[in-house]
Amino acid sequence: MAAARFLVGGRVQGVGFRAATRAQARLLGLVGQAINLPDGRVEVRVWGLAERVDALERWLHVGPVLARVDAVTRHVVEDGVPEQDGFVIG
Repeated sequence: MAAARFLVGGRVQGVGFRAATRAQARLLGLVGQAINLPDGRVEVRVWGLAERVDALERWLHVGPVLARVDAVTRHVVEDGVPEQDGFVIG
């Protein structure tokens, strides 16, 4: 199981980015979370098969139609057990 933390910048708050990320992650069979950060970015943490985490990363560079993604930064986190079941937004 792979794990990753992404920081997504641009116009990503107030445009349905977290809900769309949850839908995409569920389609890929990933678990994790997406939360708004005070600085305007969205933080996405995911766990799942490496190729599916990579697929979500590619999607994050585009996002939903109303979003404008300027940057996606991937941070390596230790593989392991997800912090929760399913995919939540907060």
